[in-house]
Amino acid sequence: MKLSTSIEDLRLRHTFTISRGSQDVCRVVIARVEDGKHTGYGEASPSSFYAEDVDSVVRALDGVRGSLEGRDPTRFRDLLSDAAESLGPNRAALCALDTAVLDWASRELGAPLWRMLGLDPTQAPPSSFTIGIDTPERMVEKLREAKALGYGIYKVKLGTGDDVDIVRRLRAESDAVLRVDANCAWTVRETIEKSRELAALGVEFIEQPLPPTELDAMEEVYAKSALPIVADESSIAPEDVPDLQGRFHGINIKLVKCGGILPALRMVHLARTFGMKVMFGCMIESSVGITAAAQLGGFADWLDLDGNVLITNDPFAGVENHAGRLVLPSGWVERR
Repeated sequence: MKLSTSIEDLRLRHTFTISRGSQDVCRVVIARVEDGKHTGYGEASPSSFYAEDVDSVVRALDGVRGSLEGRDPTRFRDLLSDAAESLGPNRAALCALDTAVLDWASRELGAPLWRMLGLDPTQAPPSSFTIGIDTPERMVEKLREAKALGYGIYKVKLGTGDDVDIVRRLRAESDAVLRVDANCAWTVRETIEKSRELAALGVEFIEQPLPPTELDAMEEVYAKSALPIVADESSIAPEDVPDLQGRFHGINIKLVKCGGILPALRMVHLARTFGMKVMFGCMIESSVGITAAAQLGGFADWLDLDGNVLITNDPFAGVENHAGRLVLPSGWVERR
């Protein structure tokens, strides 16, 4: 099996802003594993928040390329376990390799991953559409655009001085499901107070209000919030999940954070063990990463897999997003 990588620049339809910054272009790494018969594609959309970038991903994958030659990718558990040990904290690189190997295995075995896992993709919940931080007027315009396309669930990025007013204005535009994501921008007191106002506006839940360094403070938020709280930046890898019980009501699993599909499956089972709900989320990604995550949609209570519809130049074709309802292809992905 041979491994190769390339870097793609994904262009955003609108400047995408969260509480930590903005971007117009997102750089991702596409990994390919080939055996002369099939090519499997994987993706990493690394984040500096987790101390990774495209260069670190490529270097990490270069470091394991030689150890993959001659391996049987149908024995992907052993292969990826060895790779995880070699890659260490480079989880974005592991994600690119994990998703590429499982894409290859899906082609070789003649069945999509969801079928191998016994899932029914038609039972997966619909995905939300993300509205990045902007002026309140522009955020209303973005909701109108998505509403015209038929979307009925919106995740609203917050972390401004006008958070509640923004949601109030969006609610005046639509009775759709609204979820909010503060991306670590709030304090304990803010979260508790805003949760009451947001609950009155019909918001479904709050995602990651506090920084992950304030895990103990989440106990007070958990006890006093008027809305469920979902972990994102505090929920990176399987080993994080046990400490989230009694602090969060659910976890957001992103393949690029945890290292791909196999670690994500462990997170699903741990979350269920501790009585927490599961969301699958994404970074800005092409159809490679979104299609990989969508294979697991049957495990989810919530989906936020819209990274590929937020860009204008997706280099791949895979899962189709029909106003939030994800339709998986019979295989995995193909280069456009």
